[in-house]
Amino acid sequence: MENIIERYRRMTNMRRLKEEYRCGYAFVGIGGHSTQNLYPAIDYLHIPLSYICCRDARKIPIIERKYRGVKATTRLEDILDDDSVRGVFVCTGSKTHYEMATRVLTAGKSLFIEKPPCGTLRQLEELASIEQTNSGATALAGMQKRYSPAVRTLRRRLASSRPLNYRYVYATGPYPEGDPLLELFIHPLDLVCHLFGRPQVKGAERIVSKNGGQTLLLLLKHNETAGIMELSTNHSWLNPVEELSVNTQKGSFCLNKCETLEYCPHGMSPFGVPLYKVTGGAVVNNTLCHRDAFTPTMANNQVYTQGFFSEIKTFAALVEGRKTKNLSPLSSLKDTYGIIEDLRGNLI
Repeated sequence: MENIIERYRRMTNMRRLKEEYRCGYAFVGIGGHSTQNLYPAIDYLHIPLSYICCRDARKIPIIERKYRGVKATTRLEDILDDDSVRGVFVCTGSKTHYEMATRVLTAGKSLFIEKPPCGTLRQLEELASIEQTNSGATALAGMQKRYSPAVRTLRRRLASSRPLNYRYVYATGPYPEGDPLLELFIHPLDLVCHLFGRPQVKGAERIVSKNGGQTLLLLLKHNETAGIMELSTNHSWLNPVEELSVNTQKGSFCLNKCETLEYCPHGMSPFGVPLYKVTGGAVVNNTLCHRDAFTPTMANNQVYTQGFFSEIKTFAALVEGRKTKNLSPLSSLKDTYGIIEDLRGNLI
């Protein structure tokens, strides 16, 4: 048994060592989200960054001391003019994403663009068109929930079930620094589009508090699946809530913050009579995904369970020409932007 374990460890270690990235990469932006969630994944994978681009020239010497071998610059042109750079990560202020994405794709380089990639559905369609007309340019939008292991498991299970209805609560604290609908609520709205398809808005109500927080109460219909959503910035950042419950014909799923996914079968009801009313029985919850906080491996890190690691790895594989699946191409966000624009029309 000891030899078998040692052989497995050796094979795993060799496989990781052989995962090399030979293309050149650059990163535009070095804010809080980048350094906390994206740079750690890039560093773990040993994706070689040639450039880091930022707006503040005072950061240049600091960046070059901290990231050895990387050239810091305030000029995006330095990256676009370098033919050795094949992939560009963009994570700047959301208002600059459309311009940055346009320039990177037009230069024929592959693009990782953090959410939101742009401001409107029209801009999204323009970016997708630019991508198609520039050979070698592939775009991946940073909708990391699509890459979460729990979400991938849920989507796979729903493909063999019939989802009837769902409830989704996404509640955080105030967000005065930006547009909550486009910059925060895009995550849950994109997730329901990813799982159930483009919805129709059957009902929408907005509640605004004195501190500027707002709550959207939505009734949506996706073909045969109906959903109720509560999207709110009227709660607290100290104790945010995110829970998606999906009811199917055979049982119900509960996804909590992309950390756990549980399934509870409904039990049998021959001729419409629930057996538990006749025979009794106990509730059985099956845990399909759960982050193990005991073993400190990458798979048990929130950067992994939230999907950041896998989206970065997928983008690098696309740049390197390896076999992989892009779960968030720009064209796949059309339903998401469509529902966002529908909501703007319903809530004005």
